[in-house]
Amino acid sequence: MFESRCGVCCNSCKRKEKVNCTGCTTMSTTFWGGSCEVKSCCEAKGLTHCGICTDFPCDMLSDMGKDQGYDSDTRLKQCKKWANES
Repeated sequence: MFESRCGVCCNSCKRKEKVNCTGCTTMSTTFWGGSCEVKSCCEAKGLTHCGICTDFPCDMLSDMGKDQGYDSDTRLKQCKKWANES
């Protein structure tokens, strides 16, 4: 079962309760109040998560969080796993 659009495992997030986040699949807006291009893209295409997109992995997903020091490999692997479970 997928937990996010981008491959983040929200159920294991330690900040989830602190920031009152229920995950992008259940929230109409992000917990930080800004927009998420990945969430918007998936929703516009009618996709549950990026792993089932014909453009996977796109630059937007691969570059997400890199400017903040996050490695995308874990998220990309998770998206692939969710796609295989579908």
